[in-house]
Parts: sequence; C-alpha cells; structure tokens
Amino acid sequence: MANDAVAGNVTRVAPAGPGDGDDPVRAVLAAYTHDLVTAVDETLDTFLTAEVDTLNDIDPSMGSFAATAREAVLTGGKRIRSTFAYWGWRGAVGGTAALPPVLPALAALELLHTFALVHDDVMDASNTRRGRPTAHVALAEQHVAAGHRGDPGRFGEAVAVLIGDLCMVWADQLMGHASVPSARLFEVRRCYDQMRVETVAGQYLDVLGENDPANWSVDRALRVVRYKTASYTVQRPLLFGACLAGVPADDPLVSAYTRYGLAVGEAFQLRDDLLGVYGDPAATGKPAGDDLRTGKPTTLLMLARELATPAQLTALDRAADGPVDTLAGLVAETGAVTRVEQMIAERVNDALTALDAAPVDQTARTALTGLATAAANRRA
Repeated sequence: MANDAVAGNVTRVAPAGPGDGDDPVRAVLAAYTHDLVTAVDETLDTFLTAEVDTLNDIDPSMGSFAATAREAVLTGGKRIRSTFAYWGWRGAVGGTAALPPVLPALAALELLHTFALVHDDVMDASNTRRGRPTAHVALAEQHVAAGHRGDPGRFGEAVAVLIGDLCMVWADQLMGHASVPSARLFEVRRCYDQMRVETVAGQYLDVLGENDPANWSVDRALRVVRYKTASYTVQRPLLFGACLAGVPADDPLVSAYTRYGLAVGEAFQLRDDLLGVYGDPAATGKPAGDDLRTGKPTTLLMLARELATPAQLTALDRAADGPVDTLAGLVAETGAVTRVEQMIAERVNDALTALDAAPVDQTARTALTGLATAAANRRA
C-alpha cells in the first residue's frame, strides 16, 4: 500500500506500516484511515459538483434541492462503509495494487449510505443528524423562509425522499466509473444489489417492530441488527471489496469476511443502541433517549424486558411515558446494559477469531483488527 495514490496526484497513502515500538493497530489506522477518507471525500466532491451543475441546468429552483443533497453526502460521516470495503479489497490484493481504479466504487457506498440515512430520518422523525438539522427539517425551514404555501413539514419530507432516491441513483452512476473488468463489475453489482435488498429488509423490520412491539423479541431485534446494520455497514462492504479484487465466492477469504463482518456489524449496532440512550449528544450528534422515548424495540429494550423482575417490568411500563432519564436508569437496573456490553465483547472476539485464520494481507489484518475494536468501543 505504500505510495499508493488515492485521489489523482494529490493525496497519497503512506507509510508502508507502523514503526518499531508503535502500537500496530493505532499506527496503521492513523497512517491510513485519514488519507483514505480524504480520497473518498475528494472523489465524491468532484462527482457531485458535476451532478449539481447538471441539475441546476434543468431549472434554477433546483439549486437549493441539489445543494441540500450534496450537503447531506459531504457533511460529516466517518466513511465506515468505504473504509471496510477498502480493507476488504486491500486484504485480497496486497499492498501494491493501485487504488484509483476502484476508488469510485468505494465512494459509491457513501452515496448509498446517505440514501439510507435520509430516508431513515424521515421514518424516525429525527430532527438532528451529525449535530445538524436532518434533511427534511432543513428543507422545511427553506419552505418557510421562501414563503411557500402548504405544509412545510410535508414539503420537507417529500423532498427528502427525493434526495434519498437521487443519492441511490448517484451511487449507481459513480460505481460505473470504476475501472475494473466488465465481468468483475457484474459480480460487484450482484454483491451491491444484495446489500441494498438486505438494507431494505432490515429497515422494514425496524418499522414493523415500532408498530408491533407486543410481538417483538430479542431474537427479532437482533434480526433487525443483522439486516439493517451489520449487512450494509461491515459484512457486505467487506465482500464488496473482495469482489472488486476478483476473489471467487468459494474462496476461504470470503468465508472469513462473512463471519468477521456479521460479528463486527452486530457489535457496531449494539454499541449504537447504547449510545442512543446513554451517549453524549455532543459526541453522537443526536439527542439521547429517542429510542426509549418512542418505545423502539431495540435489543437493549427487549433485553431489559426479558431480564426484568416483575416489579422492574411494572416500573418500566409505568415509566414509558415519563422522563427519559428515569426510564434509562430502570433499563440499566435490569442488567440489560451489562448484557449488551457482554454481547459486544463476544462478537469482537468472534470477529478476531475469524480473522486469525483468514488468508489476508498482513497490513489489512492489522487494520481490520483495529477497526473491529474501534467500531465496538466508539463513543460517537
């Protein structure tokens, strides 16, 4: 990977690895992740600038619409999906293959992610994302500022759906810019399509759970975790990267990535459940307690109800419409938080076990080890 150009002739990823005495996980992540994210952002910026200009040519009123779409993609975000896809690819090809040919495909995953986020915020009626107003809220504010007729909230939601749709189309377009053999790109698209189907399935189950909590369970909550988050956050991006490298479906690396990706993806979402209740809004960019406030049947809440004593269950029911802090305290008293922490640790251990036996490039192994730990122990 040393001296591997990641964005034209400007940004380069270096050095080849950590120096003597360094923590290898920390050193590899520090050396590579920042430059990779920069390369992805530059790719997105270049692509979106041209696309926004095209939309502006259709009608001057498209200006704010296009700008809101572009902002939703470029503002904030850790670029987790493109990072896992990169290491899935790098783990297969080793340290000398050039990155620019596959960079558009990696960046396309961030457009897919924006599609999912914008639609998810509408469905959850979320007001903030990454410390800023969500797309539908920003669009409603634009509606009011412009003095338009009609319901600003309805306008904001309708246009946000269009922005999400546009991001999915943009993802398809950008992926087509990848310079890989046509037959391989076809396999990459199959993996990408499976990722999208599983994301929609997980999102539907998530919506269904909020409307049918009486028939929900820990197992069903974990099913949502697998399909809504684990699949398209870690597992499928890794396999996507392997496809970009031309790894066949029956290769042992695919089996290792599948196991690692599911475990890390579940750990990521379980941590997200905890942060959604007990995290610092200044760090997460989202209000704490939204899931409890709406009664969303997350794994955390389902475990709390499963582990609760009869008295605790009664208290949870009574506190459902009260202060979020009170309900959060009751959930912790059941032992659910401790159990979720144990589940996260178990999944990280499983991921690292899968990685131990994987025929993966050593630098990628070190990075994936660090990413598993970082995804599970993050605070934002």
